[in-house]
Amino acid sequence: MPTDAAAGDPAAEPTDPTDPTAPTALVIAELTRRGLRIAVAESLTGGLVTAELTRIPGASLAVSGGVVAYDTAVKASVLGVDAALLAREGAVHPEVARQMASGVAAALAVDGRPADIGIATTGVAGPDGQDGREPGTVFVGIAAFGEVEAVELALTGDRQEIRSATVRAAIDAVLARLREGGPVAE
Repeated sequence: MPTDAAAGDPAAEPTDPTDPTAPTALVIAELTRRGLRIAVAESLTGGLVTAELTRIPGASLAVSGGVVAYDTAVKASVLGVDAALLAREGAVHPEVARQMASGVAAALAVDGRPADIGIATTGVAGPDGQDGREPGTVFVGIAAFGEVEAVELALTGDRQEIRSATVRAAIDAVLARLREGGPVAE
């Protein structure tokens, strides 16, 4: 996983959405091949992860959708994040990321079937801190194949660099889970 903004530099990535070797194209291809669906919950990235996934032609076969839960209250009301946790720890916390990932998979069910993978971003892009956390503190939650985890990132750079690096880290987290195995939808 990248831990600095340079790793998320869009100039370092292929920009052609049809490039089959680009990480996002690999994610969409593998999800589609397996008949799996992904749902995205975003806070600090404000829809950028969903936009990154859906820029790939054919993504509609694999992407259920996204929820931008920028306001902390939406994390509880839409995604089911524990309100007491949010009140105690704030929105920038690994358990919040895990609950967002699980919550979005359920919230964006298609025909009664939850998404196979839920991915979530929460953190501080800056310029100021939030919830006692410094800019660059980010958690990517991922719920996949019966496991839910949070990846902590310590990013550097300005607001846009932090957001871009978070998108890359989220895509990389999904790709890593897909490479580890997991089911094929029935």
